[in-house]
Amino acid sequence: MAKGNLFVISAPSGAGKTSLVKRLRAEMAGLAVSVSHTTRAQRPGEADGQDYFFVAKEVFERMIGEAAFLEHAKVFDNYYGTAQSSVEAALARGEDVILEIDWQGARQVRHLLPGCISVFILPPSLEALSQRLQNRGQDSEDVIARRMNDAIAEMSHYAEYDYLVVNDDFETALGELKSIVTAVRLREERQSEALAGLLQGLLA
Repeated sequence: MAKGNLFVISAPSGAGKTSLVKRLRAEMAGLAVSVSHTTRAQRPGEADGQDYFFVAKEVFERMIGEAAFLEHAKVFDNYYGTAQSSVEAALARGEDVILEIDWQGARQVRHLLPGCISVFILPPSLEALSQRLQNRGQDSEDVIARRMNDAIAEMSHYAEYDYLVVNDDFETALGELKSIVTAVRLREERQSEALAGLLQGLLA
């Protein structure tokens, strides 16, 4: 069985990453999203174990000490991390896995798993990003201002990624993400195993 692909997707807060990944998974088979651990408060509508594993700071720091994370970072005064064992087990089963993480986490993952495919999602403008954050209605003006500053810092790392997608028109951005996944799945090293019987017959 061919090993699965690991897709690392990053974006500044408000760029639409979560919505894009949700639609991508709904419309393309065989894509699993790794559920991260976090110490931030659970938001209305979120489910523990589905959106995140919500844990206490002490629990998270103990897991760091046990080297349990493929990557982890502190963002907005909260920890976020991806359990290494669950991701590697899914890849070994031939499943494609998506990690939604920031640039710090992406850098850690590329170091440990250099074969991963990384995608950065950009907003069409700073004005559009600010408007999206305001439209959420979840944060104060001070928090939004801080998120905007952090967004600029996050976007400065775009060159570290394999692909760039601009989320101006949602459907267009979604189509571009689908194209990336499809192209990766059609690479020779994966297809040669999946098509072993066909190739043997064609070359007989």
